[in-house]
Amino acid sequence: MTEQINSGIELMFAGMGIVFVFLIMLVGAINLMSSLVQRYFPAATPKFRSESSGLDKSTVAAISAAVHHYRSKHH
Repeated sequence: MTEQINSGIELMFAGMGIVFVFLIMLVGAINLMSSLVQRYFPAATPKFRSESSGLDKSTVAAISAAVHHYRSKHH
């Protein structure tokens, strides 16, 4: 019976090792593809805007006041 348990444990660690190595290879491949796309196709990479969402200050103030009022009533 102990031989079967030892064999099962060895098989479990072998399977976990194979999965771990595969995941490391997958992460490496994704990073490699990402760097290749950024290098050879710079137009395909998204450009993030550093602007605000376009809300004016009065809208932001109204939303902030509504959230504050809700929290003061329900907290």
